[in-house]
Amino acid sequence: MSDPRSSTVDDVVRRSAQRFGDKVALRFADRQWSYRELDAGVTRAAASLLALGLAHGDRVATVGLNSDAYLLAFLGCARAGLVHVPVNFALTGGELEYLLADSGARVALVDEPLRAGVEQVRARTALEQVLVLHGTDDALLPGWAAGAVPALDVEVGELDLVQLLYTSGTTSAPKGATMTHRALVHEYVSCIAGLEIAEDDDPLHCMPLYHSAQMHVFLLPSLALGCTNTLLPKPDVAEILRRVAADRHRSLFLAPTVWVPLSNHEALATADLTSLRKAYYGASIMPGPVRDRLAARLPEIGFYNCFGQSEIGPLATVLLPAEHEERPEACGRTVLFVETRVVDEEGSEVPAGERGELLYRSPQLCTGYWNKPDETEAAFRDGWFHSGDMVVRDEAGYITVVDRIKDVINTGGVLVASREVEDAVYTHPAVAEVAVVATPDERWIEAVTAVVVRRPGEDVDEAAIIAHARTRLASYKVPKKVVFVDELPRNQSGKLLKRVLRDRLDA
Repeated sequence: MSDPRSSTVDDVVRRSAQRFGDKVALRFADRQWSYRELDAGVTRAAASLLALGLAHGDRVATVGLNSDAYLLAFLGCARAGLVHVPVNFALTGGELEYLLADSGARVALVDEPLRAGVEQVRARTALEQVLVLHGTDDALLPGWAAGAVPALDVEVGELDLVQLLYTSGTTSAPKGATMTHRALVHEYVSCIAGLEIAEDDDPLHCMPLYHSAQMHVFLLPSLALGCTNTLLPKPDVAEILRRVAADRHRSLFLAPTVWVPLSNHEALATADLTSLRKAYYGASIMPGPVRDRLAARLPEIGFYNCFGQSEIGPLATVLLPAEHEERPEACGRTVLFVETRVVDEEGSEVPAGERGELLYRSPQLCTGYWNKPDETEAAFRDGWFHSGDMVVRDEAGYITVVDRIKDVINTGGVLVASREVEDAVYTHPAVAEVAVVATPDERWIEAVTAVVVRRPGEDVDEAAIIAHARTRLASYKVPKKVVFVDELPRNQSGKLLKRVLRDRLDA
């Protein structure tokens, strides 16, 4: 029998089903689920997964766009004592094979259009079965949505693993952060408190559920509170604007890479978005001009900056709407269950206002990295988790991210934060996007190099970008080179893949 003091991820939905019953929990496409129906679906999903011969702790990969079936797959794994492995649906070939093989998943649950890609790499993994989630006659969802609710004979504890949450791989190969039920449930409470989530938010969810932010910062905490949640397959800007106007959603989370095109979309000028009250962003930097443009168009909206990383569930800090004006570049202060230090290379605490690495202590933290004991030992040392983020913390406890430590450029013996250079270059009116990286240089060892995407119709050249940067930066921070590209490499959650960019420039 399970410990009555334990709290698991699937218990979030079980409790809400008892509290909210027939209230609509989830809308997707032409289907909707009450809280009672969703909880029953989770139990059916758990039973069907166990009927495949899976045992406690086995890994189940899920490869698909957002859907009600995707959510049931995750929660079904949680209730069955299995470990869910969310996989970026854009991965193919070697990258897809790496996650499937590294996780040791025995079963993959997929969208039908993505099945062929999984089958192509299956022979080099531990996969025994590849099953379709929804949309076909033999898919899992019809069975999860109807019929008797079976009794489960399974014991799940809060210290059991529930998910391998692979890092985005922006600076190195992805690592599977081993998340327990306990870690995620604590993180949900931090999100509810820190992001001021309320039962009447009526949130619209459209960022990928394989990414921790949409699943664990917004959807699960909203289910815990009894919100009516609407789920879109993907973040289509035109559809987002249409649905907010038509359905009067009050809450919306988007990565900056979606807020940017939304702020430029022709429909923004006429769409009725007066219902929106909470606009959340995270996963990458929100350009100040974009935020200002949105605020001018939608003055009733409050912006929340969400910051963290996969290993902490992922939310660690929040900058609230009222705090944006005084500290627009900060990512806020720590949430309820997170404690931080900022230290130098020797591990000594640095004074307020000085740069250092951000360290965490929290029940939200992963237990380590799957199959990577050396990386786990390196990250967890001296009683703290080392984030790899270089930050500055002020006297009031507000944290501003300077850069990922691996993205700091050592040019001629002087350290330059790539983010600072990016902010300067971005202010040029012809620049749509910019990423700054180090490239090998005979004189400087590492040269500050700006990779720029021009705005449509603009023909700005290298000299103009350098001249513009020189008016805003110290001479040693000014880019030595400017490279123009059609687009920057990003993963599906919108994070810039600087390691891919560096490899391309070094080739």
